[in-house]
Amino acid sequence: MSSDGPIYVFNGTTYIGGGSDANCTISVCPVELSIYGYRASLPLSVALIALYGVCCIVQIGLGWRYKTWGFMTAMLLGCIDEILGYVGRIMMYKNPWNHDAFIMQIVLITIGPVFFSAAIYVILYQIITYISPKHSRFNPRLFYYIFIPCDIISLILQAIGGAMSSTSNGSSNNGVNIALAGLSFQVATLVVFVALTVDYFIRSRKVWRSTRLPLKFKVFLTFLTLATVLILIRCCYRVYELNEGYSRDSEALRDQTLFIALEAV
Repeated sequence: MSSDGPIYVFNGTTYIGGGSDANCTISVCPVELSIYGYRASLPLSVALIALYGVCCIVQIGLGWRYKTWGFMTAMLLGCIDEILGYVGRIMMYKNPWNHDAFIMQIVLITIGPVFFSAAIYVILYQIITYISPKHSRFNPRLFYYIFIPCDIISLILQAIGGAMSSTSNGSSNNGVNIALAGLSFQVATLVVFVALTVDYFIRSRKVWRSTRLPLKFKVFLTFLTLATVLILIRCCYRVYELNEGYSRDSEALRDQTLFIALEAV
C-alpha cells in the first residue's frame, strides 16, 4: 500500500490509508477501517431497488390513468432517487472505501423522502377539496404555496450539506451543520403539516362523520397517515445519525441495524 494517508491500528496491525482516499480494498484491510465499519447489505439494497422499481411502474400507471401529474412526478422522483442511492450502497458493498459511491448514496438516500413529503403535500390539497374546503382555516392551495417551497429549501440544504460533509472526510463540520439544518427544517415542516392536518380533520369531523366515505378512500387515508408518520420518524433518525457527523467515531453512522430499521424500512 501507499505510504500516504492516515495511519490506523486494528487488532495490533498497522494500516496506512483508510477512509475516503484509501488504498484499502476488502481483501487488504478489515472492513472496520471503512467509514461505515461494515459492508452494506447486498440483499437489502437489491430488494429495495426492486421494490422502488415496482413502485415506479405502479405510479406511472396510476398517474396516467387518473391524471394526477403532480403526485406522480413527486413519487417518481423519490423512487428514482432512492434507486440510485441504493445502487451506491451496492457499490459500497463491493468496495467500502469507494468515495464516489459514499457521496452518491449519502446524498441521494438522505434527500429521497423530501420528494415523498412533497407528494403528500400535493395530495392533502385534493383531500380537503374532496371532503370540505370551507372547513380549512385557509385556502387549501396554500399547502402547495407554503409546504412545497419549504420542501425545496430542505432538499437544497440536505444535498449541499451531504456533499460538503462527505468530501471533507470529517475535517470540517460545515457540511454536517448545513445538512442538519436541512433535516431539522424538514422535521419542523412535517410537524407543522401534521398539526394543520389534524386541525383540519377535527374541524371537518361533522362532514366526514355524516358522509359515507368510500372504503378505498379510508384505506388510502390510513396508509397516507402511516407514510407521513414513518417519514417523520425516519427524518428524526437522520438528525440523530448526522449529529455525530460522517466520521469513524460516529456510532450511529456505523450501526447498520439501525439504518435498516429506521431508514430502509
